[in-house]
Amino acid sequence: MLQKDTSENHHHPLLRHRDGHHARVTFEELFFDLVYVFAVTQLSHELLHNLSLTGVIHTLILWFAVWLGWQYTCWVTNWFDPETPRIRGVLFVTMLLALVMASAIGGAFDKRGLVFALAYVAIQVGRTAYIVFELGRDHPLSANYRRMLGWLLIASCFWISGAFTEHWARATLWAIAVLCEYVSPMFGFALPGLGRSRTSDWTIEGGHLSERCQLFVIVALGETLLATGAMLAEAEVWSVPILSAMLATFAGTLAMWWLYFGTSSKDATATITHSSDPGRIGAYFHYIHAVLIAGVIVTAVGNDLVMAHPHEHGKLAYALILSAGPMIYLVGSAIYKQVVYGCVPASHIVGVVALAALIPIALQTDLLAAGWLTSAFMLAIGFWEASISRAQMQTRPAAH
Repeated sequence: MLQKDTSENHHHPLLRHRDGHHARVTFEELFFDLVYVFAVTQLSHELLHNLSLTGVIHTLILWFAVWLGWQYTCWVTNWFDPETPRIRGVLFVTMLLALVMASAIGGAFDKRGLVFALAYVAIQVGRTAYIVFELGRDHPLSANYRRMLGWLLIASCFWISGAFTEHWARATLWAIAVLCEYVSPMFGFALPGLGRSRTSDWTIEGGHLSERCQLFVIVALGETLLATGAMLAEAEVWSVPILSAMLATFAGTLAMWWLYFGTSSKDATATITHSSDPGRIGAYFHYIHAVLIAGVIVTAVGNDLVMAHPHEHGKLAYALILSAGPMIYLVGSAIYKQVVYGCVPASHIVGVVALAALIPIALQTDLLAAGWLTSAFMLAIGFWEASISRAQMQTRPAAH
């Protein structure tokens, strides 16, 4: 479903031309995504170096900031043409600020909190304020963007004030800021005096949005491969345990790719493209992918542990990380497939239960064995889903 054509849409020079075809992802957008390879790496390192409840909460808050900055930019480039000089300029300035923000992740809850907050607020408020300025007051998208700007300004107060506090006070204020930005679209950015947006007010080009989400999954999966390759390169001796750990972590990454791209991503594109309300489905996709990609990031941390300490036993934090990453991924994938197919796959439920049962087993074995077990579970779920997909494809012609 394409954005509704109006005279205002036709006459505004920055909007994408909607000609009934899938809006392609531009080279500007692909270039922009490169910053997020670094951001995802920074997040996995932040969690790896602080494997505690505090570290998990800090990384979760920072992840939502990274995701929201990318997500709001993604919606802008769905409507506005990144190949026009002004939107391209906005994208590149946002990219520079995102690079600064990502560089500050490691010290965001320490001495670089203000740098992180200022860079992030500049991304969100600056980009949205510019769009409001360009649209003027009469364009159909203008009211939605003014409401959005209102909520981003409210969130910015919590981001900036949080940067001047420490420890749990900062985490609390920043968590409130995340909720302002993540939850406000759920009720249409409603504000007194500005009204409420409907999902039909932000009708999108569904194929483009789906492809953008898929490309971010590739970015996240790519980071897990980079981490594995970096750990292998740093090993002084390529011993059998190190090579076995490399194979186990690669197999787990391959299984995650398979579960997403091998069984559902094409159908997801069709679902959003043919929806009567693609704005609503697009919003669901963004909420879901925040969970899905969080699972990839946590899995990357588990991969680092397996590569660095293949023979280490018995740490609860390690066992939890090894199971939690794939579990979070499966939960996100299950919700994703609920939106696409209208049902939660039994394979994912079984997988989550099996991975939870693996935690006490992982406490009794070494990280290499636990890594192989998690990868084997994920591959088994991939085989299960692939067999279901093949069976469905074989029955479709008969149904017609």
